[in-house]
Amino acid sequence: MTGNFEVSADAVRLVDTIAKGGIALFPVDVGYAIVGNKEAAIAKIFAAKQRSFAKQCGMFSNWDMFKAIAKVGVREHDMVESIIKRHNLPLSVVVPFDGDHAHFKDLTPLTRERSSRGDTIDMLLNAGALHDAIAALSFTRGLPVLGSSANQSLSGSKYRLADVEPQVRAAADLVIDYGTTKYNHPEGMGSTIIELPSGKPIRKGIVYDAICDILSDEFKIDPRTVG
Repeated sequence: MTGNFEVSADAVRLVDTIAKGGIALFPVDVGYAIVGNKEAAIAKIFAAKQRSFAKQCGMFSNWDMFKAIAKVGVREHDMVESIIKRHNLPLSVVVPFDGDHAHFKDLTPLTRERSSRGDTIDMLLNAGALHDAIAALSFTRGLPVLGSSANQSLSGSKYRLADVEPQVRAAADLVIDYGTTKYNHPEGMGSTIIELPSGKPIRKGIVYDAICDILSDEFKIDPRTVG
């Protein structure tokens, strides 16, 4: 994404919108996303996307949130830190998490069910300045930002707002347009999703091979050969 944007102000607008029960559509580095927090908003997102309730939402997260909530060991912390900090790549991880953490205290049981699977949750990390500002504010306010890519289910990630289907755009109370996202892929790939601690690939997304190379070189585990 290029241009001058009001990242801090837009993050506040977005978190305020979902705190009031609204839905927001905004860009992260790996494509446009659609998010909410309240039960009705999550249901509306699923309907607009024509998404099966068998698929959970992801949580828009940062390093502090990961350290506080993910129930993984030192090695897994080091893996994530290397990818998102040393190599500055976006990453989604599916990890066991502390469901009793105060961050989740105001979620309804149904919203918890639709944003986690058993004792695991999908956390998107290091997906751009706006994403990171939203995640930080989300954690400070104890308001999980939950959602997924802004597109009809199985149609592929959208890297420009203009490419997001009209019915998905229409579901949002707040739309933020920062132009074309940092990463794109002709097959509409989203973020790479790795399960930890197993290293199993859940989704072979953007910068997948780079992430696998890092894990192989530095930690002797290669998702390409796991599972």
